[in-house]
Amino acid sequence: MTEKERPLRADARRNREKILEGASELFARQGREAQMEDIAEHCGLGLGTLYRHFPTKEALWAAVVGRRFEQLSALALEIERIQDPSEAFEALLEGFAEAAEGDSAIQLALLGSGVRQWVTIDDQKNEFHDVATRIIERAIAEGTVRSDLTVADFPVLATALISTMHFKPSKTADWRRHLDLQLDGIRARGPADHDGDR
Repeated sequence: MTEKERPLRADARRNREKILEGASELFARQGREAQMEDIAEHCGLGLGTLYRHFPTKEALWAAVVGRRFEQLSALALEIERIQDPSEAFEALLEGFAEAAEGDSAIQLALLGSGVRQWVTIDDQKNEFHDVATRIIERAIAEGTVRSDLTVADFPVLATALISTMHFKPSKTADWRRHLDLQLDGIRARGPADHDGDR
């Protein structure tokens, strides 16, 4: 067993959790501007303790985003229990956007931040993707959404909403209004939606 694989001691686990909680708060408010020194102070820990757990800010940011994807996976599993396929799909897209609202860290991550360490959270991202895929494919199979909708469309739709949140392109920009427009365009209208003759 390598040093990295050994279970953390109880105090180390507490410190790691404290770091993730504190970093989540600062990254949510400040995005990439949050500094490691500020995070350590916010957590009430020494800078050395912070760096022992996360050697770079990018590594810490990736861990924060990975934990958010774990939360999104739990949300998606709850949504999957909704019986109506269309309602489940709409709840998934809305829930995903709501999770990103007010959180600069997840917004920047999803908009493409250039961080190189997303490979470290592939498991968390894949878990969410697997549940989301089942929800979307069920809605397609039931004919409650356009037949040409694909799983690959979900991140595009979500990113468009998050772009509105983050950049606020106009004074009247409202991601919830854009969500309504998206969903209206996705819902099945009639036989043409089922036949793919659009």
